[in-house]
This record gives sequence, structure tokens and C-alpha cells, in this order.
Amino acid sequence: MNLVTGATGIIGSHVVFSLLQNNELVIAGKQKQSDILKVKKLFSYYTKNYQELFDKIKWVEIDLLDIYSIEAALENVNCVYHCAGMVSFNKKDRAKLYQINEIGTTNIVNACLNKNINSFCYVSSISTINNLDYKLPLNEDVFWKKSGKESDYSISKYNAEREVWRGIEEGLSAVIVNPGIVLSPGFWNQSSSVLFSTCLKGNKFYTNGSSAYIGALDLSAIMLELISAKKFGTRYIIIENNYSYHFILSEIQKQLNKTPPSIKISKWQMRLGRLVSQFASIFTKNHPIISTSMINSAFNTQTFSNQKILALTKRQIMPINQVINEICKIYLSENQKE
Repeated sequence: MNLVTGATGIIGSHVVFSLLQNNELVIAGKQKQSDILKVKKLFSYYTKNYQELFDKIKWVEIDLLDIYSIEAALENVNCVYHCAGMVSFNKKDRAKLYQINEIGTTNIVNACLNKNINSFCYVSSISTINNLDYKLPLNEDVFWKKSGKESDYSISKYNAEREVWRGIEEGLSAVIVNPGIVLSPGFWNQSSSVLFSTCLKGNKFYTNGSSAYIGALDLSAIMLELISAKKFGTRYIIIENNYSYHFILSEIQKQLNKTPPSIKISKWQMRLGRLVSQFASIFTKNHPIISTSMINSAFNTQTFSNQKILALTKRQIMPINQVINEICKIYLSENQKE
């Protein structure tokens, strides 16, 4: 039996789908207020028998800060995919980030050790492979070197990773995955999927930064493959490749029948935009749109290596332009219906 935490999120829902496709039993962890119908909608993008698969899910409520709810969910479970987490680059969410990502992972690891869980896969982030002095493509052997530019999100995920490493030292059979930016259909108002709604408006701006990307279905399939192969006590960068933001935005906007962005924004312009955004938030009471962490990310040009996972996986990873093409078809179809 498999337990998937964060099963109503982008990564967790894909892990649930991949497990069900493999005819495996799944307990899906969610929060009390989570919308499970988003998961059924996601399934419908990939298969005609989505209702049949969806009906096989056993849902449980898990509070990562409540060890008793975690231990109850672990009954009769032998494999855990810990996909739950929080993504935010707003300073006001700092305390919550550390609670969910760090303390929540500590609780999951401790519960799995107590329950003698056979297999554990933790979803971290490429942001924890952090060393601004490293000039070659970053790989799994590059460990954290603080520069002062790290976001609270990155730090919280790094601290969570350390808890998994501690669990491994104490006997937990665990593997860590460090995915790049995960692209997925559905979930249009959260995480990386916001890219598509932004581009539909005809975004004109881009920066000279870059990042690494992976399709959500490829990520989930590789996670299952790592568990099946018992690749424990290590971590894997999971990406298809590195791309400039200009390339990604241009690909999305072309597929959405919009003109590609043509105005390159400089760092000082974004810093000015951050100040304006902070001032405006005083009156709107909304979170500032632009943060320091966002600026640092927008101009980062470090790249990541996928050689370790390519040497292992039997899966042909879908090129990102093809991933984008398929997502945009779904997005346009749904927007035309509205």
C-alpha cells in the first residue's frame, strides 16, 4: 500500500495517477479544505477511464503538524511518497513555510521510522542544490553554500532535506528527488501553472535568466521507477533540460496564439517594480507582486545536470516544447468553453 502526501497538488496528483496506472493501491493524503475534484479533472486529461481510477483512491486527511494524523494514515502502508509542501516567496509566509516544509517533513520522517516503512520518496527542489560559486552545471554532488540570496522557500526545503538525510542515517530507506520547474495541465491558479494564464494575457516582458524544467507525468513516473529500483540513500535531479525564461515564455505564447515577449527587463527595473509593488500593497492590502527572491531567480543563469537520472531511467523524457504544446491545447480548450 502506498501513501501519497499532498495528493491534491500538481506533483502528488500525478504520483497518485501513475500508481493507479500501475494497478497499485493508493491512500491519498489531503487537507480538510482540499478540492479532490481537481484530481479527477487531471486524470481526465490523460485517460478515458478517469472515473474508474479516481474511485479507487482512498482519501485521508493529514495535518503535517499533527503526528497522530500522520501515524493513522500510515496504517498498512509500506511505501510513502512525500509530495506535500508549501511554495511561497512572500516574507509574510516565512513561519508557515518552515512549519509545513521543515517541521512537517520531520514529523513524516519520524513517523515512518516508527512504523518501519519500507520505502520513502521525498520531493525536494533544485533550489536546494545551491552554490553560486559553481560554474559548471550543478549536479547531485553540489551541496548547499549560503550566499545570502536564498529564499525562505529554498531554506525550508533544504532544512527538510536534512531531516530526510537524518532519517536515512537512522535506517530509513529513502530517496530524494530534486525536480526543476514542474509543468502540468490543470491547477491553473497555482504554482508553475500560473505561467499559462499570464501568457494568455499576452505578456511582453522577459529577463535573461534561466531554469530547468520537467513535465509532471515524467517526474511521477521516474519517482516510481526509483522506488521500484530501490535507489535509496541518494538524490536525483529530475529535469528534461535547462531553458531561458525567454524561450519558455515564447513557446507558451506561440502555442496560445499570442506574440512572444520582446521587451527585456533589467535587474534595476525589477527592483524599481518591487518598490512600487510594496508601496501599492499598503493600499491594496494584497501581497507585493514582486519580491527580492523573485528578482534573484529571474536573473539566475546557473544550469543543472540531468546525467545521473538519464543514466538510470528507462523512460524517454518528453521534450519541454512538446509538454508545453500539450498543456496549451488543454488550456485553450478549457478557456474556449468558458
